[in-house]
Formats: sequence, C-alpha cells, structure tokens
Amino acid sequence: MARWRLITGIAGIAAGAAAAGVGAVIAVERLAANRLRLSPDAAADEPLGELRGREFVVLAPDGVPLHVEVNGPDDAPVTIIFSHGYALHQDSWHYQRRDLAAAARLVFWDQRGHGRSGRAAGQPVTVDQTGSDLDAVMQAVATGSSSVVLVGHSMGGMTIMELAGQHPELFGPKVVGVVLIATTAGGLSGPDGLVPGLPSPLRTFLQRVAPALLVVAAAGRQAALVERGRKATRELELVATRFLAFGEPQASMTLTEFVERMVREAPVGVIAEFYGALLGWDQRDVLGVLGKVPVTVVTGDRDRLIPPRLGAELAAEIPGARLVMVPGAGHALMLERPDVVNDVIASLLGEIRPGKQSRRSRGEGGVRGVA
Repeated sequence: MARWRLITGIAGIAAGAAAAGVGAVIAVERLAANRLRLSPDAAADEPLGELRGREFVVLAPDGVPLHVEVNGPDDAPVTIIFSHGYALHQDSWHYQRRDLAAAARLVFWDQRGHGRSGRAAGQPVTVDQTGSDLDAVMQAVATGSSSVVLVGHSMGGMTIMELAGQHPELFGPKVVGVVLIATTAGGLSGPDGLVPGLPSPLRTFLQRVAPALLVVAAAGRQAALVERGRKATRELELVATRFLAFGEPQASMTLTEFVERMVREAPVGVIAEFYGALLGWDQRDVLGVLGKVPVTVVTGDRDRLIPPRLGAELAAEIPGARLVMVPGAGHALMLERPDVVNDVIASLLGEIRPGKQSRRSRGEGGVRGVA
C-alpha cells in the first residue's frame, strides 16, 4: 500500500501541475456543456445503441470470444467490416449501420476487451493481436467470393494496418478497399503526437507517466477503486469527452453523453493495456500493402486527440490514397459528421464495382476537403 501511495502521490503532483494549464479550457467546456443541454439537439431522439444485427461469436486465435453482428444478406457481393476505436465499441458505428444497410452487407465487431467481446485473462493486450482478431472475423463472415471493404476508426484503423502487415496477400484478391478514419500509422509517442492542443507538461505526463500509472491502477484491488473513482467524476469525464471527441462548438450533447458512456463501460484494465501499446505502436512500413487497393483517409482538422498532420502524412505515405479533410470536425467523425463518412464509404463502393476503373489506373489520389 505504501508503494501505491507513493506512485499515486507523485503522479498526482505531476498531473495537478500539468492540469493547471488546461483549467481554463475545462471551465469553458463545462459552461458550454451546460448551455448545450438547453439547446435543440438533432440526435436527441436517435436510438443510439439500440440498433442490432444477427449475433455471432468468433473465436480469436488465442481463444478470446469476439462479439460480431451482421446486417444484410449473406450472399451480398461486398461485405464491409467496421473496426471501432480505442475504449469504444461497435455501437459507435450507429449512423453507418442505420444508413448503409442497402449498400452492402455490414459487419460490426467489438475488439477484444471492448463491448461484449472477451479478454485473455492474465495476458497483456497488444495491437498485433487485434490484427489477428480481424483476420478471424473476416474468415468467419466473408466466406466464398464475397469481396471485403475494411473501415476503421482510430485504433480500428491501426487494426487494419496490423492485418496488412500479417496478411499482405489478402489485399487485392480479398480486401478490395479501405477507409481509415481519424487514425495514424505511428508517431503518437512523439513530442506533438498525442493531444497536440494540450500544454507540453500535460502531454508529457500522458505519454511517459500515465501508462505505468494506469497499469498499476488496473492491478488487483486498485482496479475497483479506480472504477469507483471514474463513476464519481462523470461530469469531468463528460467535459473531457466533448473536448477530445468533437470539433464543433455546438456538438450534440446527446452524442457526447453516448461516447462518454461507451468509454466509461470499457474496463480500466483494457484502457491501461491498450493505452501503453498504442503509444509505442508503428506500422508505417506496411503502408505499401494498403496501396494495392483504393484507400481513403478521413480526418477532421480539429481532431484534438490525433493530430490532423498525422492523418495527412498517412494518406501521403499510402500509394494512391485519397485524403478527405473535414473542416471543423474532431476525432469521432463517424458520429459528428456521419454524412461525410457515409459518402466516403459509398463513393469507394462505387469505385470497386466490376468494370469501374480504379483511381490507381487513373493515377488519382490527393486531398479533398469537405465543407
């Protein structure tokens, strides 16, 4: 217990000193959140988290059960597999499940430790495991001649890159298109790689101190204490979620609460293990594999979690990739600007239709902005 108090005491001092630089931001965000609760909210009547598909359990290579849901006919020529981001789950794709059902067969899954998927007891998680998990899901749901389009948000995009590194032979013959949303191929441990809008001391704390502290906090009896603490600080979490997930000043409070609820449902152990794994992750050497198929990278120019610069660099390093920069949008693009994300997916589906000339053969790529 003495060691725990020492660690938390030191971390508390560091965090307190660093957080002083963002106190004004938090105060302004709290006032804005209170005002937004009184404003009209287009998402207020949306059945968030209620849309479901046919449920399956797919076993990962190490035996972890992965929760999978499918919408659409099994004989569809194209299957779209959606991989969600860190600390979220498949319900984050609400608007895509709602609006794209007629476009293709849709597959949603919870990454290990998230949502209704299981965890490997006593074993640390790594990002390369998620690539193997995605491969298992794809083998289970995209049998026969069905082509696959992969869509990933944040950590879900990294999962796709891991798959490309493990099974490059799938890209072209089986995987025919990729959409990467608010993600990066690496660089999160750099000086401006994580939450670039925060003061340098707090960003340094998040990169160097927080991973070790989270691992200690997630161990044994301390995990229960941390979970209780998270419930007690829900208002602060809500403010932080709104600041980090959304770019627009008038972002929906309903959507903010929805994202915060998903994050709060993620076990602290999962948050701790993936947090450390993601900071040191780098897969820039596999981006040439993605270049075998049409790729669109979508990023918001107000992403406060992963710098838009990293999204632009990602698109530039994938041969033939197209970058869609969304003005005013933040990290949770699929919820904040579902119209843009859905349009990108629909456009890619149109491009991969038989007989359609791809952007690679036309020599296209480049940047496209969205108003």
